[in-house]
Amino acid sequence: MESDIVEHTGSRTTRLLGASVFVGLVALVLLGFFVAPPDDDQLDAVRMIFIHVPSAIFTYVAFVTTAIGSVMWLLRRSIWWDTVAGAAAEIGVLFCGLTLFTGSVWGRPTWNTYWDWGDVRLVTTLILFLMMIGYLSVRSLGGSVEATATRAAVVGVLGAALLPIINRSVEWWENNTLHQKSSLTDGKLEGMTLFTLFVGIVVWGLFFAWSLIHRFRISWLERELRTTDLDQALRDRRAEGHRV
Repeated sequence: MESDIVEHTGSRTTRLLGASVFVGLVALVLLGFFVAPPDDDQLDAVRMIFIHVPSAIFTYVAFVTTAIGSVMWLLRRSIWWDTVAGAAAEIGVLFCGLTLFTGSVWGRPTWNTYWDWGDVRLVTTLILFLMMIGYLSVRSLGGSVEATATRAAVVGVLGAALLPIINRSVEWWENNTLHQKSSLTDGKLEGMTLFTLFVGIVVWGLFFAWSLIHRFRISWLERELRTTDLDQALRDRRAEGHRV
């Protein structure tokens, strides 16, 4: 008798995505360390841009996805969208943590400090990071699946409300920030540095898609398992009542 247990969440699409991510990472390392030139001012420290900027971009993408999924759950009780929201939040926390870490490492040679509590972008990004960790904590609480999803959805929407503040903080508080304006729009990047940055964005995008698909499938299976266990427990309880 063949087993019905699903041993993996892979498919032809995810295997292709995974292979593309691997090849892209190799290309990004080669371009970032051996081809892209050092900056005139920041020297080799500028190479952090190839990780930091894509991480920041997909932090936004992930948490916007979480917000959309949260709204769809609140309005339509869509289990599919709630599962997407949770999966995207986990990946977003990973990207956000990487953004904070690489930003601090990059800040030391360029700003002469790892952190500045007076910088609005840094502080609001940290608040977002902590809020989305709270979102994941709420999702991990026991109890009713629907109640947990609703509480988490509220946190997800509130967290996403910080995104426009973070994005525009450098312009709104330009006299009280160490952070430079967007590297993609200031016109200072060119040649292989700009090309390598776009390679980094593409690679991070492929990784986001790959990890989102896998995490969604795992979460969906976990939800089905919890629901199945609950239904079975209710059936057993009713059977006990009939026997009594």
